[in-house]
Amino acid sequence: MSKGPTGDEPIGRAPSLDDLAGLAEAAFAALPEEFRRMTGEVIFRVDDFPSDEVLAELGIEDPFDLTGLYQGVDLTHRSLFDPAPQPSMIFLYRRPLLDEWADHGEVTLEELVAHVLVHEIGHHFGLSDADIDAIEAAA
Repeated sequence: MSKGPTGDEPIGRAPSLDDLAGLAEAAFAALPEEFRRMTGEVIFRVDDFPSDEVLAELGIEDPFDLTGLYQGVDLTHRSLFDPAPQPSMIFLYRRPLLDEWADHGEVTLEELVAHVLVHEIGHHFGLSDADIDAIEAAA
């Protein structure tokens, strides 16, 4: 068994898909109730990496460059007259998240997962990356 920096405590295992799902669930539960209610029906999913199809569609070559993704029709584009759309999904990608966390040691993994989750919920609400960046800068 590996030992920590002081030589006496064990080094834990890398967080699993289930561990990250638990962090995402906790982050969502910590959001204000009104915000959670406004989010509505969204499926949250944690995968190791985005699929090759997603990377190709987004023009991303390095799978480590995508930590999260919103897929679905955002709330601003839904209509009662449209047929039932595919379910809205928010994907979190474990390996890119862990890589970003390792590169930016000033945030906890919980903070990073919460940040990416809220960012993707912003897309569900119809916000662009620029909109989200402006909101974050003002906060």
